[in-house]
Amino acid sequence: MSELSPADLAKDASARAAVALVQDGMRLGLGTGSTAVFMVERLAERVRAEGLRLRLAATSRATADHAGRLGLKVEELDEIGWLDLTIDGADEIDPDLNLIKGGGGALLREKITAAASDRMVVIADPGKVVETLGAFHLPVEVIGFGLETTRIHIQRLLDAQGLSHRPMLLRQRDDKVFCTDEGHVILDLSLENIHDPARLAAGLAAIPGVVEHGLFLGMAELALIGSPDGSVIELRREVSE
Repeated sequence: MSELSPADLAKDASARAAVALVQDGMRLGLGTGSTAVFMVERLAERVRAEGLRLRLAATSRATADHAGRLGLKVEELDEIGWLDLTIDGADEIDPDLNLIKGGGGALLREKITAAASDRMVVIADPGKVVETLGAFHLPVEVIGFGLETTRIHIQRLLDAQGLSHRPMLLRQRDDKVFCTDEGHVILDLSLENIHDPARLAAGLAAIPGVVEHGLFLGMAELALIGSPDGSVIELRREVSE
């Protein structure tokens, strides 16, 4: 692994720690993103070495394709019904394990999959841990119809929450408008600091045209933060009975 960058070594360490939680017979959700790539690869290694019997659901076509190339069988989430565990990355993680996700464009499927799981474990490198969410842009998945009116609704919401004059960019990739697996587009909100994530999440969810947003609040139970030296720090959220 000497060819890996320090950031990739950290991602790999967190992925290894998460895959160590996987038990034979589990129903498992596979996340999307650069850290999840390592997780899928380490999972495939364990399956080959130990003959683990798993039922796997993927949060994106990219992850499903990657898993398939490694010999892992991926099923539709509806075929499995419910998951024991989802392992996924994050773009930001705050001290309460609230997350910003969606940098890879799979936030809708990621949130559906996490919500259909008994546990969600997040894997990340130390650069993803923050005191306050918002330095990373907040993805908001919207339908194409009425896009400009949806922008107006979002801007009015931001103004009302003291988040005026923040850029709102239509995501592009390869000089084209980026489309999600579900055929939607993404508005990336550069908010700097989100002091009341719950209020913002509720406001975004109430806007017609908004399909989903990248605030994952109260969903992750454990975050595994890898370091380039292979060590891993566990961050836990207190779960009320």
